[in-house]
Amino acid sequence: MEHYLDNAATTAVCPEAAEAAVRAMVECYGNPSSTHTKGREAAKLLLSARTQVADALGCTPGELVFTSCGSESDNWALLAGAEANRRAGRHVISSAVEHDAVRRSLDLLEQRGWEVTRLMPAPDGSIRAEDVKAALREDTALVSLMMVNNETGGVTDIPSVARLLKEAGSRALLHTDAVQAFLKVPFSARTLGADLISISGHKIHAPKGVGALYIRNALRLQPFLVGGGQENGRRAGTEATGQICAFGAAAAIAKRGLAENSARMASLKAEALTRLRGEIPGLVWIESAAPHILSLSLPGWRSEVLMNYLEAREIYVSKSSACKKGGRSHVLEAIGLSAPVIDGALRIGLSRFTTREDIDALCAALKDAHDTLAHR
Repeated sequence: MEHYLDNAATTAVCPEAAEAAVRAMVECYGNPSSTHTKGREAAKLLLSARTQVADALGCTPGELVFTSCGSESDNWALLAGAEANRRAGRHVISSAVEHDAVRRSLDLLEQRGWEVTRLMPAPDGSIRAEDVKAALREDTALVSLMMVNNETGGVTDIPSVARLLKEAGSRALLHTDAVQAFLKVPFSARTLGADLISISGHKIHAPKGVGALYIRNALRLQPFLVGGGQENGRRAGTEATGQICAFGAAAAIAKRGLAENSARMASLKAEALTRLRGEIPGLVWIESAAPHILSLSLPGWRSEVLMNYLEAREIYVSKSSACKKGGRSHVLEAIGLSAPVIDGALRIGLSRFTTREDIDALCAALKDAHDTLAHR
């Protein structure tokens, strides 16, 4: 029996999202920009999906632009956000534990003459608001911080960061990569205080290939892709109507069950950690507030060996962000963990489809792996 526990990397597409995608691709397949009946049908579906995602995010449909993925949303937010606010200065605050989509964008900004301050994380991978305050300067134009760390589950208090920027009279824009937070931890764009918010479909049981960027009303960013007038002139290219409709369906379902599903994932995460701490001597773990990400390590055994042992039992986990494709985790290095701990790290990712049987299988297999490998 399969036990999929790599939901921080991607999630299975839920039936409702798949049905919405098929309908858009097979029945209402017109180009949303076409003015004939088939085009109007597609445009109507597109508007409905935009409204669903906006409702789940807590913004108006007009503040939401669909993108191809969370990485595109991050790139656009940083590169265009910094340029849009360059009159405030050429200083950016971010952290050492961001997703590579943000890290590489920061590298590009530095190559273009921007100065970047990368804050060091707390032990759970989150960023302290007081550290942002200490790094804030008169010429800070942009602050970009991940809401939920994708490797540790540490939660950064974005509303506190927004408040301190306001209290300091800062002109800086605030961006948050909320890909791992969206519909996993409760928040609303209306109250968060961020100017730019990146989200992605495939983390919430929609297909890969669709994301969105919230752009606060009245904030104008230069388009990241130019060409046609799609997305109100903000992103060129024919909209991926099938993926977008699936995103809308998945967002609507996840919003309805947010409180219940978050509580259930948190309970399963706590149960797994309690069992593993009691059954595996030397286990190292990171305490974090996100309900769906558990980072742990069996020092002395490499992650790849443990993952192969688990995969032989049809249990699927990862060792860090799927986007890294090898290499040591920069997040765990920044936290200050030792090399043996990092090399033995595993990331367990839960979703609303995770069952107690999945957790039982994981705990039993890791105990067996420890006991078996310890005697070799």
